[in-house]
Amino acid sequence: MSDDGPAMPRGSVSRTARLASLPLGAAGRATLGLGKRLSGRPADAVTAELQQRTAEQLFAVLGQLKGGAMKLGQTLSVFEAAVPEEMAAPYRAALVKLQEEAPPMPVRTVHAVLAQQLGGTWRQRFSHFDDAPAAAASIGQVHRATWRDGRDVAVKIQYPGAGTALMADLNQLARFARLFAALFPGMDVKPLIAELKARVVEELDYGLEADAQRAFAAAYAGDEQIVVPRVVASAPKVIVSEWLEGTPLSRIIADGSQEQRDRAGYLLAVLHFSGPQRARLLHADPHPGNFRLLDDGRLGVIDFGAVKRLPDGAPEQIGRLARLALEGNAAEVLAALRAEGFVKPSIDVDADRVLDYLRPMLEPIAVDRFRFSREWLRREAIRVGDPRSPAAQLGRQLNLPPSYLLIHRVTIGTIGVLCQLGGEAPFRSLMQQWQPGFAPPGTEQPPSRR
Repeated sequence: MSDDGPAMPRGSVSRTARLASLPLGAAGRATLGLGKRLSGRPADAVTAELQQRTAEQLFAVLGQLKGGAMKLGQTLSVFEAAVPEEMAAPYRAALVKLQEEAPPMPVRTVHAVLAQQLGGTWRQRFSHFDDAPAAAASIGQVHRATWRDGRDVAVKIQYPGAGTALMADLNQLARFARLFAALFPGMDVKPLIAELKARVVEELDYGLEADAQRAFAAAYAGDEQIVVPRVVASAPKVIVSEWLEGTPLSRIIADGSQEQRDRAGYLLAVLHFSGPQRARLLHADPHPGNFRLLDDGRLGVIDFGAVKRLPDGAPEQIGRLARLALEGNAAEVLAALRAEGFVKPSIDVDADRVLDYLRPMLEPIAVDRFRFSREWLRREAIRVGDPRSPAAQLGRQLNLPPSYLLIHRVTIGTIGVLCQLGGEAPFRSLMQQWQPGFAPPGTEQPPSRR
């Protein structure tokens, strides 16, 4: 494969140069202006031209780099709903493009990887193979093909050198963390990058991803709400699975009907809550490019590179804390938070203030039906993100235990997509059905398998 050249720019100098081409000075001014806008002060420094140029350059570089840069961009894109509308509009098209498109690797390289992974006679496994990629993932691209038995399949192929490039990207992006504040104020990107780096090895192993996809496919086989394509064949750098036709959630976010938005949001929540109980796995990459709404009304899930293994299902403590908070039991909430490590022993906080901090976040599960919206998420972002607010000051005293880090990020990411969709659904009943600890004591507990 070396004759074909690398599919990803791996040289640290060239990759660093591309990252350095990002408009850091402009981003710094945009950050200042956006901070003023969020807190209600004038933001004359932020102009429409600056916003558009920053977005176009930022996501052009992320898309070209693929690897860690594209993965970080996809991860951050789910938080776009938290940005004020007048600021978010110039970014939206670039975000959607990043989720759905990326420059392809050379055809010769594609064939070389397939020969290495599936054998020199790889073509005999397919009755047809489309050399033009149908989609791009953060560390690979997808081709449409027809398997030898006539099934339409998706062939996911990892970029050569993806591991080296992925780590190089993430190491460099950590240095430019301030740039992303232009899009996502109040978000500390460095811990997010550190977490992505910690999961690189697992996500580069397509064998692990194929196993996770098989587990989800078995758990949801014949399901009326969720469909997971079956794995046809797999190798360390190639996965062949059944093709899934449907409308990408990114398109529904852009111009879907309210019925589509409600349905997609509801089913995304079904997957989030039921996965840990049914598959003993949490789907951990909730960006819109990973989901399709099928014509029959089911939600298709097409990427399993990031999962959280939960052999005992979703932690009961999460449901119990939410229930206690909604019941107004401030003392019990604080005691439970201390027991789980959310409040360190050396920290002295007022139980009622902690409850006041948590309660607005739980509004979606405090009522029978709730409509997620960009406006709701922005209010919460300002409430907990403005350094001058009491909520933000209290939040800095709380701790996020490592065992909850990924669950927390996936939940926040899912909420970001739900707010982009603007869907309404009975989220509380889903929580009661699937989340251990949330239903009142003495009532039926969520099923371990269904």
